[in-house]
This record gives sequence, C-alpha cells and structure tokens, in this order.
Amino acid sequence: MNTVLEHMLSKYELNSDYDRVNALKEILQEITLCGLSRGGFFRKAAFYGGTALRMFYGLDRFSEDLDFSLMEKDEVFDLSRWFAAIEKEAAAYGLNLSVETKKKATDTTIKSAFLKGNTREHFLLFYDDKGISGSVPGNEVIKIKFEIDTQPPAEASFEKKYRLLPAPYEVNMYDEPSLFAGKLHAVICRNWRTRVKGRDLYDYMFYMSNGAHVNLPHLRARLIDSGFITENDACELEDVKKMLMNKFDTIDYKQAREDVIPFIKAPSKMDLWSADFFQQITENLME
Repeated sequence: MNTVLEHMLSKYELNSDYDRVNALKEILQEITLCGLSRGGFFRKAAFYGGTALRMFYGLDRFSEDLDFSLMEKDEVFDLSRWFAAIEKEAAAYGLNLSVETKKKATDTTIKSAFLKGNTREHFLLFYDDKGISGSVPGNEVIKIKFEIDTQPPAEASFEKKYRLLPAPYEVNMYDEPSLFAGKLHAVICRNWRTRVKGRDLYDYMFYMSNGAHVNLPHLRARLIDSGFITENDACELEDVKKMLMNKFDTIDYKQAREDVIPFIKAPSKMDLWSADFFQQITENLME
C-alpha cells in the first residue's frame, strides 16, 4: 500500500468491516478534497456540512457526504469541470475511481455527483495483509456523494483551513457560526414526522457543547429562501429559540437515536434525548 495511505489509515480503530469501510470512505473524502483544491475549485466554492464539521472541528461521528456551496450564485455552474482533477488525485495513490454526475428527475439548484470504485478492489489495496478482503462481495461499489448549492443563501462568512494529508492542501469553508446556521436551518425546516434525521440533533448537541455562536443573518437568509419565514418576519435570537423549542416537541427521539447509532462509537451520549433536554440546552444558544 502507498505509504501516505498507510499513514492515513493508522489513525483508525479497525474492529469490523463497517469500521474499515468508513475509514476507506473518509480517506477517499480527503483525497477528493485535495484534488478539488489542486484544481482551483475553492476559488469558487466553500466546504460546509457534517463532513466539514468532522474534519475541521472534531465532530465525533462519521459523515457520509461532501457538501459544498458556491460563494456567489451561478446558474450555469458545471461541476463536471473538476471530475478529472479528482480522478487524477485518486490515481496518484493507486486508486481506481471514477466520478459520475447524479442525474435528477427535476431541475434543482443542487448539483450532485458520485465518486465510485469497487469495494473489494480497494479493500485488497488497503487491508490485504489482514486477509479480510474476501468478506466483501465482488460487485459491491463504494460511493462518495458530493453536492454543491449553485444558488447559495446570502450572508455566509468564510475561512481558510489547511490539511497535510494526503498532501498539503487548502480548503475554503464556512466559518463555524455559518456552519451552525446551516445546521439550525436543517433542524427547523426538516419535516420530522416523515424524515427523522437524528444526525442533525447530534450535530446540534455538538455545536452547543462547544459553545458555538450562530451567524443569524445567514440563518435568516436560509429561512427566507426555504419559505419558512418572509422578509417581513422577525428573526432575532429569541425568535430562533422559539422555532427550535416548537420543533423539539414534534420529534420521535427513539427514531432519532436509531438514525445516529451506525455513525458513532458511544450511543450513551444520546441517553438523555427528549424534548425537555433539547429545549433546556437551547436556552444557551448564542449569537
């Protein structure tokens, strides 16, 4: 195995095939970011979402996708311009991966693509010395989805971050208050009765435990874009707290915990989850 990949893999606890797949996915995420950076992608775009929070702020759960936002609206943005840069970066480490556009049935401002490769082939590359690649079906495909919002909400703030592996690279990303605003928007606007996503709550708890501040102008812009509020509606800190308090009364916390369990090592962190728990910690939300 390539020595860089070996070094990246050494930080993981690999006790199961699930651990090994997640480690492989995270390394592929890093290689994707490195390729995008080398290709000049971050002159136009910013990294945000759960994977950004995990990589740069220490979120202790696995996050599947790579989420990006343009810094300025561009209705004709072509994500495929960067596919070759990603594939070239992967090939430099002996990885046989391809990038494909995800076709959508309806027109949307979100452009999506998948980085894909054969799981067993890459298990052989990463784990052959452990004799475990035979446990993976020969036709199984490993996928990394990445998406970019081409019509981004206003008022986000950005910062530069750096990584050393697989090679030194720079990422333009939302700053922490803007990241937190995106998560609050997800919690407030999600229809929790039809799509329970406990990972949003887990991330919310992470932000609150770290004393994160929220970029209120960016949250307001997101809520207006979603139609949750109008330009004439108030969106001060107390208003946001009320929105959250009301939402926490509607959530099935058992289902929410079940959504998170595959992505974390310590499910006991969710033992206290309830409407009362989230409503009380929300009192400490800061602008």
